[in-house]
Amino acid sequence: MKKSLTLSKDIKRQEYYQALIEKDSRYDGVFYVGVKTTGVFCRPTCPARKPKFEHCEFFINAHQALLAAYRPCKRCRPLSNPQDMSPIVQQLVEAVESHPEKRWSDADFAALSIHASTARRQFQQRFGMTFVAYARARRIGLAMEEIRSGRPVIDAQLSAGYESSSGFRDAFSRIMGAAPAVLAADMRLFKALWIDTPLGPMIAVADDDALYLLEFVDRRGLEREIERLRQRMRVAIVPGTTAPLTSVRKELVSYFEGQLDSFQTPIQPLGTLFEQRVWKSLRAIPLGQTRSYGEVARAIGQPTAFRAVARANGANTLALVIPCHRVINANGDLGGYGGGVGRKEWLLRHESASQDGLARANPQNGVRSE
Repeated sequence: MKKSLTLSKDIKRQEYYQALIEKDSRYDGVFYVGVKTTGVFCRPTCPARKPKFEHCEFFINAHQALLAAYRPCKRCRPLSNPQDMSPIVQQLVEAVESHPEKRWSDADFAALSIHASTARRQFQQRFGMTFVAYARARRIGLAMEEIRSGRPVIDAQLSAGYESSSGFRDAFSRIMGAAPAVLAADMRLFKALWIDTPLGPMIAVADDDALYLLEFVDRRGLEREIERLRQRMRVAIVPGTTAPLTSVRKELVSYFEGQLDSFQTPIQPLGTLFEQRVWKSLRAIPLGQTRSYGEVARAIGQPTAFRAVARANGANTLALVIPCHRVINANGDLGGYGGGVGRKEWLLRHESASQDGLARANPQNGVRSE
């Protein structure tokens, strides 16, 4: 059995090499590259100088690269989670969750033996926002809960650490999308959770009852998806966790370990009646199998609506839970995928292997379909 990709045709190798040159995070976990001149293997997003095409060997997992006598790169650490938190970021996140009402100063960083500029830089790399912005969002989230519980706006303002009412109003509006007095009347609070996976980080958004959004953070148009959710549901979205978020995080771990055949976290997909029918049909596609757009159209009783099915497929905002990646072209080509075609290929290969493993583990019961 070859150590390198079985699909290592020139077109596939060119695709992976282009992803390597562009440091495309959508391919993180999809493949690894061994550099023949150095003897190391790396992630697609490795910051090191890029090798020439002829010096690259591509692998579908780190184990194959190790078997081919490559050693792991010390810069991109291919044997670790692609988005592992640094100890500093982990320490600060735990500190915020311990005292979310706290307003941080340089002295607070010094007390933790952390330089403020280091915290700012590492948080920016990890979450796309500074530590101060993260901590402020948590404080504003607490203020929102206080306002909704009936406490006066001035009390919420002071507990969030704002002496100026105008400063509090401006900060509140930037994060929540409206001033506190407006939100107090009818706007709910949703929580957003960053979830690391072997294919890169995902963001999940939920209320106390159901999951509304689950996407890879580098999906194109994610900001618009979140804004549409916020406007449609009239909600504020802040960092935090709820029971559905805790549930889907655990289920994602099991899914990527090949131990999950269906997601049970309660969901609340938002779409037209037609889209809802398509998404329900997608959830009926068993693990390890695929359907064409035409087959999905026939399954919902509208055999000529395959183009509309494709649009509904692309409108799905609950990646993996509603498995739109299991829909391919009628000729067997993968077709598109919002999270990147490389991820789609990886997911289908992973699910095929998972289905085989679950079937062997439960030979009498088989694998429960979704």
